[in-house]
Amino acid sequence: MWLQVYFLCLSCLILPSQSQVEDRASLRRSNDPTGRCHYTFTVASPEESSCPGGSMKPEMDGVLSRLTLLEALVSRLLAGADTGTGTGDKSNGKEGLQEAYAQVTAERKQLQQDKEHLNRQIQELHRRVGKLNQEAEILRQKPCQQTHPSGVAQRESRPASDPAYDPGNGAYQEMKAEVTEVPASHLIPEVTHNLTVCGELLSVGDPVLHRKADSITGKYGVWLQDPQPQGPHYTNKTVWRLDAVGKDIRQLFVYEDMDQFSRGFPMKVLVLPEPVESTGATVYRGSLYYQRKRSRTLIRYDLSSESLATRLDLPHAGFHGQHPYSWGGYTDIDLAVDEQGLWAIYSTSKAKGAIVISQLDPENLEVKKTWETNIRKNTVANAFMVCGRLYTVASYTTPNTTINYVFDTATSVGRAVSVPFKNKYRYNSMLDYNHAQRKLYAWDNFHMVTYDVRLGRVSHGSS
Repeated sequence: MWLQVYFLCLSCLILPSQSQVEDRASLRRSNDPTGRCHYTFTVASPEESSCPGGSMKPEMDGVLSRLTLLEALVSRLLAGADTGTGTGDKSNGKEGLQEAYAQVTAERKQLQQDKEHLNRQIQELHRRVGKLNQEAEILRQKPCQQTHPSGVAQRESRPASDPAYDPGNGAYQEMKAEVTEVPASHLIPEVTHNLTVCGELLSVGDPVLHRKADSITGKYGVWLQDPQPQGPHYTNKTVWRLDAVGKDIRQLFVYEDMDQFSRGFPMKVLVLPEPVESTGATVYRGSLYYQRKRSRTLIRYDLSSESLATRLDLPHAGFHGQHPYSWGGYTDIDLAVDEQGLWAIYSTSKAKGAIVISQLDPENLEVKKTWETNIRKNTVANAFMVCGRLYTVASYTTPNTTINYVFDTATSVGRAVSVPFKNKYRYNSMLDYNHAQRKLYAWDNFHMVTYDVRLGRVSHGSS
C-alpha cells in the first residue's frame, strides 16, 4: 500500500499576533479513490501579506526548527504506518497518530507561551526605558549650582565652551561632594603613623601572597628585602630569595623588584661561598647574614662585592637540631633585624633550651649584649624582633594561631600575649620583620607572603 503525506499552507508558519484569530491544526486520515491511504496535516495560515521579510530572520529560524521537529514526527508516523500495514494491526497505527497529534499540539502551545513571555519582557523594557528618559530629562533641567557666602545660589563662572556647564547637554553631568577631614589619631588613638617611632605590636593583618614556589626545593626557604640597603647596586625594592630544601644550599636569587619576583624572573643568581643552614638568614645594610651548615658559625656575605666579609662563631649556641623551633628544620640559630639593629635568636646548654637573644655588631658579628628569656625555643613555631622586643608564634600549622609571648630587652621582662596570627597555608617555616616596610615576611608551605603590622604608642620604659 502506498502512503502519501501532504503539507498544506507551510509557506508562512509565523505565529500570529495577539489580535489575530487563534490557529488551528488538524490531522486527517482518508482513502483516495484508488484505495491508497492519505495522511493530511492542515495548519491555518494568515494572509500572505502578513508574512515577514528578511528582518524577521530570528522568527523564521524558530519556525524552521519547529518544522524540522514536525518532519521528524512524520518520519515516525511513516514507520508506524508501515509496521501497522504489514501486521494488520490498525489500532496501533491509530494510537501512533493520536500520540503524534498530541505532540504537535503541545509544541504549538509551547510556542504560544514563549511568544507571550517575550512580549511581556519587551513591555517591561519599554517601561524602564521610559522611566530612565524621564529621570534624564529632570537632571537636564536642574544644572549644578554653588552657594556663595551671601547665601544666594548662583551659576559657576565657567567658559561657555565648557560642556559640563551646558544644562542641555545630556552627555555631561557634574556632581559635588563635601569632604570633612578627621585626624586618624582620633579614630585609632593607639596607632603610631611615624615609621621611625617604635611601639608594641598591636595586630597583624591577613597574609598577602606574592609568589608560590615551583618545585619541592621551595617547600620552605627565606625571602626578604633590605630595610637599609647600601651601595649603588641594589635598592630597598630588590628582593632576595633562598630555597632551603637540599643538601648544599648556596644559590641566592636576586630580583629587581617585587613585580619581577612575582613573575619569577631573577636578574641574577649568586653562589655563596659556604652552604646555608635552614631558614634563619636575613638581609641588612647591603649584606646577607646566615648560619653556616652544621656549625654555630655566622657569616656576613657582602652583596655588592659578592664576597665573604666576616665569619665568627656565636658563643655556646646550639646548632643542627640541638635547640630548633617546634617545626624542626635545624632552625637553631635565627638571625633577625629591627629598628635597633641585628639580632640572633637561639639557645644554649646553659639556658637549657630557653630562648636567648643577643644583639650583634653588623660589621664584625661580635655579641654586644645578651638576654635570656623564660620561654623554651622548641615550644614555639617561630620568632621575630620588633623595636627591641622578641615576639614568638604559638603554631606553624594551625590556620588561626596567636603571637603568644613578648620579651622586652629594654626592661628584661617577658609576658604572655595573644595577638591573632594566620598560617593560611599551614606550614609556616620562616618569619622576619622589615621595619622600613612595617611588614612581616613569611614562607608558608611554598607560599611567600607578607603581613601588615600595627604598632601602638611608645610605652614608658622602652628604649
